[in-house]
Amino acid sequence: MKIVKQINTKKGMKVNELVKEMSLSNVFGAGRLAKSVDIVENMIKDKECKVFFGLAGAMVPGGMKNIIIDMLENKWIDVFVTTGANLTHDLIEALGMHHYQGSSDADDKKLHKIGIDRIYDSFMPNKAYEKLEDFFSKNFEKISKEKDIKSFLWKLGSLTPKNSILNACYKNKIPIFCPAIADSGIGLILWGHLAKGKKTDVNAFDDLKEMIDIAWTAKKTGVFYIGGGVPKNYIQQAMQLSKGASYGVQITMDRPEHGGSSGANLKEGVSWGKMDEKGHFVDLICDATIALPIIHAALKDRV
Repeated sequence: MKIVKQINTKKGMKVNELVKEMSLSNVFGAGRLAKSVDIVENMIKDKECKVFFGLAGAMVPGGMKNIIIDMLENKWIDVFVTTGANLTHDLIEALGMHHYQGSSDADDKKLHKIGIDRIYDSFMPNKAYEKLEDFFSKNFEKISKEKDIKSFLWKLGSLTPKNSILNACYKNKIPIFCPAIADSGIGLILWGHLAKGKKTDVNAFDDLKEMIDIAWTAKKTGVFYIGGGVPKNYIQQAMQLSKGASYGVQITMDRPEHGGSSGANLKEGVSWGKMDEKGHFVDLICDATIALPIIHAALKDRV
């Protein structure tokens, strides 16, 4: 057995140096964080590997937008799957609105009266939706003719100001899937246009073919999950129709005992054929707004 090395820090230490110290202790959360960096590094550097990135949770209100954009711009991600909520908040920021530092102890009745929406301790003015509605009213005809959600989101990205997740996916031609887009502010606004008699050609099921084709034809696949939910399951079902993922990292705060996908250990996917039994994967139990910046900063030194 290897000795658990006691972690040393020093003045001016780089993030990657700290992660390497964690790898020498190699136990508990520190060890899993270090393993996460190693596995993501390997899947990015493996030229035969297609990296599938699943993003759930309030990551844009949590300040993670620029990290995700940087990952897209650097082509660390080959397939991007996320929630309608993250894209809604991404678009809101791209249109000039912001999220604000607040408090989870705030009086929610008072916040409601003054038009502030609370996402734990991140606040957003409800007026942001007015700007979003104006944007879709202006551009509805341009986006409604697309045939599937990926094409719809690429078109949306082409109309979105720079420094957005949507624009980065469009510009770099990274397939972006959002299977539950109706479950979001974007979905609600689009439904409002349809309720007024407008039409759209967007088909919610057509993306499945491309998603499965990418997984089926890839020599190797890697999965990187922030949270779980629909993005994780959408990728996992594609993995089931492939050879199984060779690499996997999941950052979650959920528990596995109740059987939900968001807390399910990656090794559970071996029983489904979603994860390669000889693959390298790790579950990191941590707040993603802590773990993702550390992983990203360490990778900036390595990749």
